[in-house]
Amino acid sequence: MSETDLIIIGAGPGGYRAAEYAAKQGLKVALFEDGHVGGTCLNVGCIPTKTYAHSASFAEARERMASVVPQLRAGVEGILSNPNITLVREKGAFTDAHTVGDFTAKNIIIATGSETKWLPVKGVDDPRVVDSTGLLQRDTLPKRLAIIGAGVIGMEFASVFHRFGSEVTVIEYLKECLPALDGDIAKRLRKTLEKQGITFKMKTAVEDVAGIDADVILMATGRKPRTEGLHLEIIGVGLAPNGAIQVNEDFEVTSRSSSLTPHLYAIGDVNGRQMLAHAAEMQAMHVVNHILGRADAIRFDVMPAAIFTTPEAACVGPTEDQLKAESVAYKCRKAFWRANGKAMAMGETEGMLKLFSNQEDRIIGCHAYGAHAADIVQEVSVLMCRDTTVAQLRDMVHIHPTLSEILLTAANV
Repeated sequence: MSETDLIIIGAGPGGYRAAEYAAKQGLKVALFEDGHVGGTCLNVGCIPTKTYAHSASFAEARERMASVVPQLRAGVEGILSNPNITLVREKGAFTDAHTVGDFTAKNIIIATGSETKWLPVKGVDDPRVVDSTGLLQRDTLPKRLAIIGAGVIGMEFASVFHRFGSEVTVIEYLKECLPALDGDIAKRLRKTLEKQGITFKMKTAVEDVAGIDADVILMATGRKPRTEGLHLEIIGVGLAPNGAIQVNEDFEVTSRSSSLTPHLYAIGDVNGRQMLAHAAEMQAMHVVNHILGRADAIRFDVMPAAIFTTPEAACVGPTEDQLKAESVAYKCRKAFWRANGKAMAMGETEGMLKLFSNQEDRIIGCHAYGAHAADIVQEVSVLMCRDTTVAQLRDMVHIHPTLSEILLTAANV
């Protein structure tokens, strides 16, 4: 049995970032991974879908994905070659509260990510039904693609495969797509995609896939924490109703039936809090800081997100409906891509931004769709992390001509 400072189970964005940062601080790390390093995001998620989103054809997308993913995976392998990191190429599972595989440690991080949440409907075992991983593995373009679910995964694949030439239909149980996005923005984005030729069937429940007329059916109904095979029962860890490992604000596991000697943490999708690759990375940084006894100022209440449709959408902070439901006094300022010189020059005039501020004029959120919306929302995220007011934003010089001036226009409304 080998003793080390830190054991990490899972080499996705949270796991490998935790290993890298801990190793640089002098900790000895054992990192368990039985698949490709980089996790879902790099291998079958964020990166492959973005190569599709930025390719002109299905054939080009397949070729670029086959090139980009191995390059990035090799980069992660390089990061993990640090002499303080031992990469154990096997599935990590607890044998007792101190031990995973042949390693023991005072501190253990669970970073096993998530997996497809399959809708329990009749015919789900139909060979036409695939998840996002299965769709990315196809080497032929489906003539007719049906997508169950209008969340981030469903909307991104709808946009991409329509552009490649597939006939796309999106089926969604809710009345609107992208529930995390402001309703006004989500509706405008959906209408834009409808004008492009994508068919949406909203407020429609799927009971049997046999009735879906398509060559391929993508199950895009979300993801669930991956905990199977960890043997959590051995160490007295229970799961929340959604299958997540429950944690506190420092991501220490709280659902324990007994006091454990090691400090046990869960980061990334497996804790179900913010199922985003960048959230996992920042949680990793915070946990290692916590282990080292260092304070940090990471704002987990300010978590931007993007949807890479065409045009793309992005958000940070609450929606207008949420602000109303919580009786928050707020002001909403709007700006449009069609009034921006750079957008007009680019031929990208479809888009709208909503900037929210509270009674003290402090910026509390931004939701937008349009070309490079993610870049603009990222700027707002930075401003929110520093409690910036709209008046202060109004005094900040923005380059002309740029799309970032849309934000400045909103500030001056």
